[in-house]
Amino acid sequence: MSLNKFYYHVKPFIPRSIQVILRREMIRIKRSSYLNTWPIDENAKAAPEGWISWPQHKRFALVLTHDVETSKGHDNCERLMKLEMAYGFHSSFNFVPERYHVMPGLRALLRKNGFEVGLHGLNHDGMLFSSKQEFIQRARQINRYLKNWNAVGFRSPAMHHNLDWIHELNIQYDASTFDIDPFEPQPDGMGTIFPFFVNGRPDRPGYVELPYTLPQDYTLFVLMREKNIGIWKKKLDWIVAHGGMALLNTHPDYMNFDNESLQQDEYPIQYYEDLLDYIKKRYAGQYWQALPRSVATFYKSTMRRTEEMSKIAA
Repeated sequence: MSLNKFYYHVKPFIPRSIQVILRREMIRIKRSSYLNTWPIDENAKAAPEGWISWPQHKRFALVLTHDVETSKGHDNCERLMKLEMAYGFHSSFNFVPERYHVMPGLRALLRKNGFEVGLHGLNHDGMLFSSKQEFIQRARQINRYLKNWNAVGFRSPAMHHNLDWIHELNIQYDASTFDIDPFEPQPDGMGTIFPFFVNGRPDRPGYVELPYTLPQDYTLFVLMREKNIGIWKKKLDWIVAHGGMALLNTHPDYMNFDNESLQQDEYPIQYYEDLLDYIKKRYAGQYWQALPRSVATFYKSTMRRTEEMSKIAA
C-alpha cells in the first residue's frame, strides 16, 4: 500500500487539528527545497504551439474557482458569490454531492447570477483513484450527478488525478492539476500556465485540462500561515507578463467572513478581497474573466482551427 493510500485509510481517525499540524510540518520541511521553482517555474511560461491570443486580445485569462468541501463551505457560498459580484467577477463552485446536502436552490441561485456549478469528486474520502475498478464504479455515479446538475466540469479532491481514467467522465473539462505545486499529495505538475487538450480514445472523446496556476488559499494561509497576499501578487504578475491563464482555486470552508477569532484552519476573507481589488485596479481592461466552461470551449475551438489551418498550409 502506498503512503498516500495508507494516509487516507487512517485519516478519519486522526483529529483535524493533528492533520493540520502534520501538513504544516511537512510543508515547512519541503519548502526550502523548492525556492527556485515555486511558486514560479520559469519552464511553465511557454505558450502552446500555434497559440494566438485570448479573446479580444486580452493580456491574460482570469479564472476563479472554489472547491466546497464541507457543509460549512456550502453555507458560505452565497456570501462569497455576493462579494465577487460586488467586484464584477464570476466564478465556478464545485460541490461534493455525497458528503453533504447540496441545496438545489443554491445551485439555481448561482446559475441565475452567472456563476458555474461543477463537481468536486463524489464523497471526498481520498479513495477515488485507489484502483481503476473503484474509479469506474464511482465514475458512473459522478456522471449521473453531472447530467442531473447540467454540469460540464470536474475537479478531484486533493488534486488526485489520472488523465487517462478521467476519460470515463462525461465532461468538457477537468481541473484536477496544476502548473507546479510540490506540496500536493500527488505533486506531478503539468508544467504549463495554459490550458491543454487531453486527446480522446476510440471509445471516449477528449477534454480540456485547466491546471490551477495560483497557489491554493489553504496552502498559503492555513498551512504556510502567510499573513498577506504577496505570493499571489508575485505569481499573478508573472502569469500576466507571459500571457497565461491565472486560475485560482479557493475554499469557502476556510474563509472567515465575520472578523471573528480565526479557527486553526481559517483565514480572513479580507485576503481574498484584497486579491480581487488588486486585479480590478492594476489590470483593469487587461483580462478575460471567464468561467472554466468558457475557457474550455474557447481553447478547444481555437486550437482546433489552428491545427486545421496548419494542415491546409502543409
